[in-house]
Amino acid sequence: MKTRIITAAICIPVLLFLLLVAPEIIVTVIFGVLMAVGAYEFLYRTGLVRRPRMVAYSALAAFMLSIWSYYGGLTSFLMLGLILFFMLLFSEVMMDHVKVPIELVGLCTLGGFLIPFLLSALIRILMGTNGRYFILLPFTIAFLSDAGAYFVGLRLGRHKLAPVISPKKTIEGVAGGVVFALVGVIIYCLVLQLALKFRVNYGAAILYALAGSGVGVMGDLCFSVVKRQTGIKDYGNLLPGHGGFLDRFDSLVLVAPFVEALLLILPLAV
Repeated sequence: MKTRIITAAICIPVLLFLLLVAPEIIVTVIFGVLMAVGAYEFLYRTGLVRRPRMVAYSALAAFMLSIWSYYGGLTSFLMLGLILFFMLLFSEVMMDHVKVPIELVGLCTLGGFLIPFLLSALIRILMGTNGRYFILLPFTIAFLSDAGAYFVGLRLGRHKLAPVISPKKTIEGVAGGVVFALVGVIIYCLVLQLALKFRVNYGAAILYALAGSGVGVMGDLCFSVVKRQTGIKDYGNLLPGHGGFLDRFDSLVLVAPFVEALLLILPLAV
């Protein structure tokens, strides 16, 4: 617990500085590197893919998705990148189709493209209209939901949510996470309204918090089932006391694109 708290005390100010102060290109490169680490964790640390070149191609694709998002997310560049990515992956299969099963292409596509594409929503939010004001929103929902689920579950948890996949997660904890996320989003909106003079849609804010918290729980469970099936405890040790990059950002993989979509469909503030 002490190590976990120390890591959080160091990482939270750094994260706030990056998201609120640092130049966007610096944020983009750092997140690109972290997404490349995430691809490595998902594919190699789990043992799902043990072909170094295929893992390297996937990590490079993950990094480039961050850069792609920074430069506007043009479909034409995405298509060209996907073509090259698939050519590289299938070249590995063609060179040794006996030892390299075709399933590895699907796993690399999941770890090197789909998951990073979803997570790169953070960069697209940052680069969007008023991005500096909204970039903390997915973090608020995901991290407060996680914290609420942990502390409320620790104190009041009685009924297991998914005992096989995530034995420590309880229904009471999830409910606590929803409350934490709701309070956090309301405070977030008050800051937007009172300090930054935005007109806030509080009905939308409630939807963001409630649905976003549920989406975050699903993201957490998705990555937990991968750990259970591959027999690992954590995806890595990048963050002492927390595990790897994906152990801390698992819920954000779904929360970030969810918030990105809602900001376009149902704006939180104008």
